[in-house]
Amino acid sequence: MPDTTARLLETLSLLQSRPHWPGSALAERSGVTVRTVRRDVERLRMLGYPIETTVGRDGGYRLGAGGRAMPPLMLDRDEAVAVAGSLRAAASGSVPGGDETAARALAKIEPLLPPALARQVGTIGAMTASLPTTTDPISPEVLVTVTRACRDRERLRVRYTDRDGHVTDRTVDPHRVVSTGRRWYLVAHDRDRGAWRTLRLDRFGHVHATGHRIELHDPPDAVSFVQRAISIEPYRHQVRVEMLAPIDDVRVLVPATTATLEATDDDTTIVVTGSDDIELVAFHLLRLHITFRILEGDELFDALVSLRARISDVLHDGLLQG
Repeated sequence: MPDTTARLLETLSLLQSRPHWPGSALAERSGVTVRTVRRDVERLRMLGYPIETTVGRDGGYRLGAGGRAMPPLMLDRDEAVAVAGSLRAAASGSVPGGDETAARALAKIEPLLPPALARQVGTIGAMTASLPTTTDPISPEVLVTVTRACRDRERLRVRYTDRDGHVTDRTVDPHRVVSTGRRWYLVAHDRDRGAWRTLRLDRFGHVHATGHRIELHDPPDAVSFVQRAISIEPYRHQVRVEMLAPIDDVRVLVPATTATLEATDDDTTIVVTGSDDIELVAFHLLRLHITFRILEGDELFDALVSLRARISDVLHDGLLQG
């Protein structure tokens, strides 16, 4: 019986790890026959787990949805620590009440952890502190409605407040939700404007799904679209420079929320960014200590020349006074 119980738990864990398992693959992983797998699946069904049988050449088993309660998740050592540690870190405040929800989930998980793992999770919590964030909070209802519409490809009606405080009612076809850590954005096709847009979820008022199914044509890469929208397009000055460094080295120094990066070869990277203050761009590029060449943005060249002249004057005056 102990061997059978262990095998049932292993089978349940495997079924939870991916959407579909051929019977032969389950048998091979468990070191038993296909016939034994069939018996184990029947035992799990008798215990209330909704395991479905698939037919065809790749026939096998999958763990179905439903049931009165979610079946217990089988987590290995590293997974358990990662889940519990992530829940401890979930009190970011980006979604109101999210920290309370994470605390309730953690309270259910921690008592089930073996003592050694519980101590590891406790150490993570005790030895970790968080700085206050300036995250713009969003409504949980908005997040659920929007992400569900993205999944189901369903049109949305949104009351939206733009950056100037103007409130409009918009009809949008949602594509993806992108989180930058501080803010959440919806990439959607705005039917009233006939163009793809990024919409901040914290600026959503009333939002509801219309029930109208949509077909998206040529949707953009959501992450790149948001990155460009928040790092370049809103600003008066836009510049494009070529940096003499591999993209992985530049990525460490240039946050994704401030510029877009493109590798031209193994040793050079194109950086595109924007700002209302061109001298700020010049300063940040200089402090990277990477040689660069201006491809677009005459204002950046003028700003660099001006900075060099002012630095020269300061050094000259300082030497004279010394």
